[in-house]
Amino acid sequence: MSGCTPEQINAIDPQFIQAAKISQTLTPGRNNGFLNMLAVMKKKALEAAEKGEDVTDAIAEETKADEDDDDDAPTNNIVTSFDPIEGKPMYNAMLTTLITVLKPTSITLVDNSSQHAGHAGSKGWEESGESHFALDIVAEAFEGLSLVKRHQLIYMLLGEVMPKIHALEIKAKSTTEV
Repeated sequence: MSGCTPEQINAIDPQFIQAAKISQTLTPGRNNGFLNMLAVMKKKALEAAEKGEDVTDAIAEETKADEDDDDDAPTNNIVTSFDPIEGKPMYNAMLTTLITVLKPTSITLVDNSSQHAGHAGSKGWEESGESHFALDIVAEAFEGLSLVKRHQLIYMLLGEVMPKIHALEIKAKSTTEV
C-alpha cells in the first residue's frame, strides 16, 4: 500500500483475501492478524488525511519522532542488514522482512532443510529446496506479547512465504528478556 492515497487504502475490501483465495492459505489466527493490520493501516491513513498530511510523510514523521524520542535512550544495536545467500530466496525474503519490520537487536535464521531429507515435507520449495528453519529473534516489538502472539506476528509478517515452509521453529524474546 506504499504510495497509495488514504482514499485508496480505505477503499480496500478485506474480503479480497477470499476472492484472491489467499484465505485458503491462512489459519484463522493469521486471517485475524491480517484483518487487524489492515484496520490499523486504514486508521493511520485516515488520521493523516484529517491532518492534511501525505500518508508517506506522516509515516516518515512518526518514524523520525520515534527516533528522536530514543536519542536519550541507550543504543539497542538494531540489526539493519544481513548477508544474502545466493540460491536461498526464502531465507533472504524472511530475513529482509523480519529485519525491516521488527528491527531486532538480534536475529539468527538457520536453514535446517538438509537435516530433514527423506520425510514428508522435506522437498521444500521446489526452486531452492528450503523447507525447515529455526529462528531466534530478539526485538522490542515483542514486549508485552504472549508467546502465541509473538508467533502469530511472525507468521503474519512472513505471509506469502509461510505456506512454502514445512517447519519453522521460533524463539522470540523481547529486549527485556535477554
